[in-house]
Amino acid sequence: MPRALRPAPQLLRRAAVAGVLLSLLAPAAALANYISPEDGGSPNANDINTLYVITLVIAIFIFLLVEGVLIYSLVKFRARRGGEPPAQIRGNTQLEIGWTIGAASILVVLTVVSFIFLGPIKNPAGSKPGGYVAELRNSGGGAGNHGTLQFAALEQRNPPGPANTHLNIKVNGQQFLWRYDYPGSQQVFSYVDMVVPTNTTVTLDISASDVDHSWWIPKLGGKADAIPGHINHTWFRISDPGTYEGQCAELCGEGHADMYARVIAVTPDQYKAWLTQQAADIKESEALLALERKTRGQSGP
Repeated sequence: MPRALRPAPQLLRRAAVAGVLLSLLAPAAALANYISPEDGGSPNANDINTLYVITLVIAIFIFLLVEGVLIYSLVKFRARRGGEPPAQIRGNTQLEIGWTIGAASILVVLTVVSFIFLGPIKNPAGSKPGGYVAELRNSGGGAGNHGTLQFAALEQRNPPGPANTHLNIKVNGQQFLWRYDYPGSQQVFSYVDMVVPTNTTVTLDISASDVDHSWWIPKLGGKADAIPGHINHTWFRISDPGTYEGQCAELCGEGHADMYARVIAVTPDQYKAWLTQQAADIKESEALLALERKTRGQSGP
């Protein structure tokens, strides 16, 4: 190839850099808050994001320090034509003690910071004033009494306050949808969409009826596996009405990609109205199904 037609090394380097940047930008939808987990929907999601950012900043500092020393050493002690070869250090007690203490100190800092944030992440916070369950407690309503609750991990303490200050919802993963059972005197359940009241701590008991699934709404916190025969737990509290989307995060079969989940936060009054309407719709559907079965039975052989 003539020299004039050969690509310049500088042009090749620019093309390589552009290619790397494009490859990083392509899956932007999976990057959450670009470099950190999504937050803003629930206190535990915010704590997860903060812990991640603190760890990331420490990691970046260590990376820059190590790479800086490496580059300095490559430039400072590079081989020079006609020069003396650099001295080879073979064993240095002070250096070895120094980087051992430094690495141990970093580990201690990360451990302390993790334990500071771990409690608020795994232990459900209290409901805010004006929340649905807190409202029931103050008015003496009985629908908020869900009994004694056990939560996310071994030795995890119960949520603060009386048992009726949290809304406990049963989550069941099925190929390929989610079912939610709500507490109360009437049977109320929904599929795909979970409706919750704002300013109320919602605790979830998560299981599955067939294969392993994973319930994950990124803006509301970490994902929780749904395992047949086992109950996992998580929680969230949403301050403002809105819709939060997610999906199953565990490969569970050919319909896995379509196993979506949504949490719809509404005001406590809207939530009470939805409960009433949902209970009435379920009763009507059951009555129509019973009538259809009776009609089929009478018209059968």
